[in-house]
Amino acid sequence: MIAPSILSADFARLAEEAAAVPGADWLHVDVMDGHFVPNLTLGLPVVEALGRSTPIPLDCHLMIDDPDRWAPGYAEIGSRNVTVHAEAAHDPRGCARDIRAAGALAGLSIKPGTPLEDWVEVLRDFDTLLVMSVEPGFGGQSFMPEVLEKVRTARRLVDTGHLTVLVEIDGGISASTVEQAAEAGVDCFVAGSAVYGADDPNKAVEALRAQAAAASVHLGVG
Repeated sequence: MIAPSILSADFARLAEEAAAVPGADWLHVDVMDGHFVPNLTLGLPVVEALGRSTPIPLDCHLMIDDPDRWAPGYAEIGSRNVTVHAEAAHDPRGCARDIRAAGALAGLSIKPGTPLEDWVEVLRDFDTLLVMSVEPGFGGQSFMPEVLEKVRTARRLVDTGHLTVLVEIDGGISASTVEQAAEAGVDCFVAGSAVYGADDPNKAVEALRAQAAAASVHLGVG
């Protein structure tokens, strides 16, 4: 799965930018509040408008304080997946239940320095695990390969039936890093500048998908 990140798109043309990637599986939407991360992007009204303008399922990544309060709203407007940060949620399991009750898949994200082991039991209540391969807050950062060990651990837990999450990665994903991530066991790849910085964003999506599929042992393709 490829999820282009609109953080790298033109915010003045979001509907057109979404239409430029018809082959995308999800459209990744970074919501930042200027508190949990030192950046401010967009909020619920804009995300709701974007959802009305595209048939691509929205993958909302909430980099905000107090996600327990705000996350269900993003599910209620029809988002496919709503992800909160382990480091910000007061009651992650309760938050997951609320997101699911509102109609979306529930995701848990961990920063590069956050140990996966601390969250394995909590992840039993979630549908997706988003491993950050950059420090959250700004696009265009360099990929941190050291986080792939967390991906490998998560992949083993899924393959052995201990977890049932979809493994997602976000940060620095491009033609030069997607194969490493796929080999480690990623299911869904968030790509920003690698897609929206390309001459043809949709061709970039298809190229990344082909690279990931060829390198992905766990999907039985590689």
